[in-house]
Amino acid sequence: MPIFHAYDGTELAYRLLGEGAPLICLPGGPIRAGTYMGDLGGLCAHRRLVVPDPRGAGDSAVPDDPSAYRCDRLVDDIEALREHLGEDRVDLLAHSAAGNLAALYAARYPERLRTLTLVTPGTLAVGIEATEQDWHEASELRRDEPWYPAARAALDDFLAGSASDDVRAAVAPLAYGRWDEAARAHAAAGPGQTNSGAADFYYEDGAFDPAATVAALAVFTAPVLVLAGEYDGGPTPDRAAELVALFPNAEFVVQRGAAHFPWLDDPGAFVRTVEAFLDPDVLSVQAGGIRLAHRVWGDPSAPPVVLAHGRCGDSRTWTAIAEHLAAEHRVYAFDFRGHGLSDWPGRYSFELFRDDLHAFLEARNLAGATVIGHSMGAAAAYLLAEREPGLIGRLVLEEVPPPFPLDPPRAPARRPDEALDFDWPVVPSTDAQLNGPDPAWQERLDEITAPTLVIGGGPTSQIAQERLVWLAGRIPGGRFATIDAGHLVHTERPDEFLAELRKFGLS
Repeated sequence: MPIFHAYDGTELAYRLLGEGAPLICLPGGPIRAGTYMGDLGGLCAHRRLVVPDPRGAGDSAVPDDPSAYRCDRLVDDIEALREHLGEDRVDLLAHSAAGNLAALYAARYPERLRTLTLVTPGTLAVGIEATEQDWHEASELRRDEPWYPAARAALDDFLAGSASDDVRAAVAPLAYGRWDEAARAHAAAGPGQTNSGAADFYYEDGAFDPAATVAALAVFTAPVLVLAGEYDGGPTPDRAAELVALFPNAEFVVQRGAAHFPWLDDPGAFVRTVEAFLDPDVLSVQAGGIRLAHRVWGDPSAPPVVLAHGRCGDSRTWTAIAEHLAAEHRVYAFDFRGHGLSDWPGRYSFELFRDDLHAFLEARNLAGATVIGHSMGAAAAYLLAEREPGLIGRLVLEEVPPPFPLDPPRAPARRPDEALDFDWPVVPSTDAQLNGPDPAWQERLDEITAPTLVIGGGPTSQIAQERLVWLAGRIPGGRFATIDAGHLVHTERPDEFLAELRKFGLS
């Protein structure tokens, strides 16, 4: 393992995983070797993870003076690592007890941080304490688990001051969203990775000055992500929300089904959330209880256009079109639930995609925007235009599935073996609706008030073009245009697609 030297000369080791811009990842414990973080659920596929072992743990040296374990004194170990990496500013991720260390670092060296990600973080540094009631309420969420009675009894013993190995082992399931073989192995490795004797020094009197830290964080302007686990007791989502309120530029996410180690409980959900936060080109908004990732182009004061992608795609399919439209418009392209970097909740339907679009428009205050949808996104758009006349200013439906049963019906699809950029249940759920659409979808087309352009892909499209002509005729003021490109019109023939948009009034 590579090493660097701390301010007092102590040799500290760190691991490097993956490629790309560095992300310093501080392990919790406190004073636990960074190996328990693994590759953070595959986050190393997107960033170069720099995972230091704290002094006294893993491959790092033991300090001569145990008072060097005090949390505030470890801040300069992080600064020494930044200097060693040769980075003027860094992205910093901290887990659990290291949340305290990260808060102190942000307070002392705010100019050195590009972003700060706090994962189920400790909060003592800012004066927020997890109470016995927090732990009890969090444990109650697991009462249907077979291991719950033993874990709850052990939790009561732990809160009463017992920290024996048996007690810690019995309470361990509460720290994981799934108490499966991987969680058991992870928990069993913990004692051997942790310098338990250093914890008292880490939290020693004088380590924290909450009032001063809170005051410093109130003017800390770098983006902050606080990620809490739904089942975690320290911190609970409520306590994590208190932490979020201390930062002027913070995003808050509660990972469903997760406890204290969210990258183990649901690696995909964890990585999507953190990747979206760390990517400067991606924003996230909570819309209807779902986190929707999105990209934005153009002048904020320009007329808005919202781009809705097709099934199994994401907002990136619109990049070329968005860049052209951004000359005269503020352009938003978002990932529907189950796609790209947005949440993958597991339940999908055209009505839920409609609701995503509706919630996104409301969350971003985009009433009256032009909405351009492709395929699935176009279906979501016309369903919204039927339900909420007047919400959409103008409507473009590219290769929209018409509201007629497929003939012949689509056979059950088989999931590909490779990793997917979308949640597979999207496919069987929407196939079932394509085979048997709600008759109301067709019956309410004449309730659409937005001027509407329907674009078909011509004879090479798998969609019956005469059905699209019919659909355009049913929408008051609707018009139809053909671009011989197949189903992927805006990606295969972008210039002709843009030309049709200009004819429709979008410059």
